[in-house]
Amino acid sequence: MRLPLGDLERLVGEALQRAGAGQAMAEAAARALVLAEAQGLGSHGLSRVAQYATHLRNGRVDGAALPRLVEGRDAACIVDAGDGLAFEACELAVREACARARRHGVAFVGVVRSHHAGVLVDHLRPAVAEGLVALGFANSPAAMPAAGGRHPIFGTNPVAAAFPRRAGDPLLIDLSLSEVARGKVMLAAKEGRPIPQGWALDAAGQPTTDAKAALEGSMLPFGTGPASGPGAAASPKGAMLALLVELLVTALIGAQFGFEASSFFVDAGNRPRIGQAFIVIDPGALAGSDGYLDRVEVLVAEMLKDDGVRLPGARREALRRRAAAEGLEVADALIAQWRTA
Repeated sequence: MRLPLGDLERLVGEALQRAGAGQAMAEAAARALVLAEAQGLGSHGLSRVAQYATHLRNGRVDGAALPRLVEGRDAACIVDAGDGLAFEACELAVREACARARRHGVAFVGVVRSHHAGVLVDHLRPAVAEGLVALGFANSPAAMPAAGGRHPIFGTNPVAAAFPRRAGDPLLIDLSLSEVARGKVMLAAKEGRPIPQGWALDAAGQPTTDAKAALEGSMLPFGTGPASGPGAAASPKGAMLALLVELLVTALIGAQFGFEASSFFVDAGNRPRIGQAFIVIDPGALAGSDGYLDRVEVLVAEMLKDDGVRLPGARREALRRRAAAEGLEVADALIAQWRTA
């Protein structure tokens, strides 16, 4: 069945409300999940509805939570998500970061007691709409070993950045620090498909192409390549970047470490209480807005001199526009599942 995005948002929001989410929390999550699906990012889209609903019903998420601003200092503060879904809290955090960046040139806002952040770069869209540069960081339940290690310590810990342009779409950069996003392994496990060598280790620390075994084991940091043995295959560069993000969104703001949080891929477990952090910068406080925009276009023009270069975010923006115009095809069984949940 093909449905307009607005209808999909309504169906997803209603399903999450039936699972126990408050209206504002459910609607914020629905917007984010449908936007992810519209961009072709199924691992962070509609496939997450059942997961979120189960976490709500099992008490891993507090459906009555309301995000709360915790005052810090001029250019830095925290938003407490209150053990709710992440999206409403992240919306508040980015709004606050934009306002503070306008006043101070730069702002850092962390989100604590949070949950899965979805497509991280999508949280930055309101900042680039205001002509601001934005960075995002998030940790997640433990999925990757430290360099040289075997047991999961760090999450896949995505990093995102969004840069406005004078004309044309913003540059949207979003990457997981694992070889691939763990959501892709989740989808492969659901569909009974193998995964490529070099993505993950099993629970014994051995390389695996079995998606289910990978979910019970650990992901490999990006840049690892095909794994040849336990532990030794982990990329030091990827693991160090995961450590950097882990510290930014835990020790610095007070969120929980990834190894302290139960996996998102199990129904029962603790409230993850992981973190997100957003940095927003006003170019007007540095090179000046016009100077910044001019230099970005010089760089973009140089990149596009080579055939085959695709600007970051271009594909997902094209898909988003197409979905906005044509709607999305969704399996009837999935819609029925939401309606009876």
